Amino acid sequence: MENVTDEMAEKEPSMIEDVDPTFANDRKAFPEQVESDYDEIEDQAQDSPNFMELYEESLKSIQEGKVIKGEIVQIDNEFVLVDIGYKSEGQIRISEFMGSDGEVTVKVGQEVDVLLVRKEDKEGRIILSKEKAAAVKIWDDVEETYKNHGIIRGKILSRVKGGLSVDIGLQAFLPGSQADLRPIRDLDTLIGTENDFMIVKYEKAQGNIVLSRRALLEVERKALREKTLEVLEKDAILKGIVGGIADFGLFIDLGGIDGLVHITDISWRRVRHPSDMFNVGDELTVKVLSFDREKEKVSLGIKQLTPDPWQEAQEKYTAGTKINGRVVGLKEYGAFVEVEEGMEGLVHVSEMSWTGKINHPSQILNVGDDLEVMILDVDSAKKRMSLSIKQLEPNPWDSIAENYPVGTTIEGKIKNITDFGIFIGIAEGIDGLVHASDMTWGKPIKQPSELYTKGQEVQAVVLNIDKGNERFSLGIKQLEPDPWDIIPETYKPGTLFEGVITNITDFGLFVELESGVEGLVHISELPNDKEGNPPSHFQVGDVIQAKVVSISRKDKKIRLSMQKLDESTEEDIHSYVSNHKGATSNLGELLKEEMTNQKERTLL
Repeated sequence: MENVTDEMAEKEPSMIEDVDPTFANDRKAFPEQVESDYDEIEDQAQDSPNFMELYEESLKSIQEGKVIKGEIVQIDNEFVLVDIGYKSEGQIRISEFMGSDGEVTVKVGQEVDVLLVRKEDKEGRIILSKEKAAAVKIWDDVEETYKNHGIIRGKILSRVKGGLSVDIGLQAFLPGSQADLRPIRDLDTLIGTENDFMIVKYEKAQGNIVLSRRALLEVERKALREKTLEVLEKDAILKGIVGGIADFGLFIDLGGIDGLVHITDISWRRVRHPSDMFNVGDELTVKVLSFDREKEKVSLGIKQLTPDPWQEAQEKYTAGTKINGRVVGLKEYGAFVEVEEGMEGLVHVSEMSWTGKINHPSQILNVGDDLEVMILDVDSAKKRMSLSIKQLEPNPWDSIAENYPVGTTIEGKIKNITDFGIFIGIAEGIDGLVHASDMTWGKPIKQPSELYTKGQEVQAVVLNIDKGNERFSLGIKQLEPDPWDIIPETYKPGTLFEGVITNITDFGLFVELESGVEGLVHISELPNDKEGNPPSHFQVGDVIQAKVVSISRKDKKIRLSMQKLDESTEEDIHSYVSNHKGATSNLGELLKEEMTNQKERTLL
């Protein structure tokens, strides 16, 4: 053995260099390591005459780009030296072993997976990488997971075009359509979350990995669905998760099957919008109202888990009872008042005030107001309750007839003026109406605003009090005597009068005989022209003469005739003159002259 050793000592440089020409350089760079290697070779030489072949084979097994295990043998400020069983240790920059806190995460003697980047650089060093080894291992895991339809865990990092970026050790892509079972409006809500994924596609050469969370959820949902179908039936009480919120209700995930809680089945009380009470992700207990197994359509209810408050409403609330409530809604026709959870009553606008004119409840109420009301009626079957505010106070109409009997003259300010009349304020908040037809004895006033102004003090006579309809009728013309009390005595049939045409119609002429007194000359009572046809030359404002034919006090109508003027007698003329003492002397003289001429023509 000594001879063999001596022989090797003499041939050492050439034999080793034949195997690896760079060995001499390593011997100079790392004398201690080379001497150690030499001792190991010497030991192998003693055990096997073919140790050089074995050594050569061991070197060939270490290939660039391959992941191998190594042992950390030294750590300094720049590098970590790793023994991979090669002729010398490999170097890895210490930055690859630094944690987030800046501390080294490994120690001497620890085994690590490394990638042989290069057997030797220009300086004869072995270059290794822990990070690249990890990347290669991840790609191996990706390939195995894809082939076996396995699951890989990852953290969603950021939003990218068309989806999300996911860290699975490598950067992968999660399309937006594969993020969940249903489309997600805001993908940013998933950023920062860790999830399980399935790999649907990968291209190692291009470095592309496409993930799907939806595929995994569908598998889980299918398994849950089978379990849910076993217990899903009418009246079943189940737990579920709010998966979506719409204006009309809540979508509840029962476990593989979705059900709908309509907004009317959420609560016995009024629900403005489901989102006011619940959020996506809330866990709820629901009751199955109906289930169509063929269509897998499930109707759910939440309020059905508690008794209907209307069931005992009629026994609990009786008419005439005073209760407290809270205003929960306002409509043009009234206010909704919650008297207890799930039970509301309506205060109609007509039940808000005895005397005030309420056009909209918002004039006196606001949502959220607490107030006292009186129950008027309760209908449990229709779930309706009629309430009143004004019934809490005495009705002023009960005493109005006693304080203002018909025929009483009152005085007050004009509160409002309309096309049909004026409203006069009376005590206790009650307004009386003077209709346009009760303003003057003459023709009805077309525009009351031409005679009266708001705030003006006026007098009127009480004509009628209608307590049932809450109407108070007044009259102004009734302050004066009715001229029709004396008109029949003044305008007797056969009497001649002169008047002004105020209106021309198809059926005759309306003639004003004096202020407030008007008569009609029917078309049949107009004088005919030479050809026997009614004349058409009359105009409004013309002064004409006519004879009273008849008079009706009941209908307040005077019928006149121009054809009968030729039948006038001296007595008629005397009556005409007597009835127009107030006329101008010229008009009287002209009329007297006309009558004399008619008499002379008759004698001839």
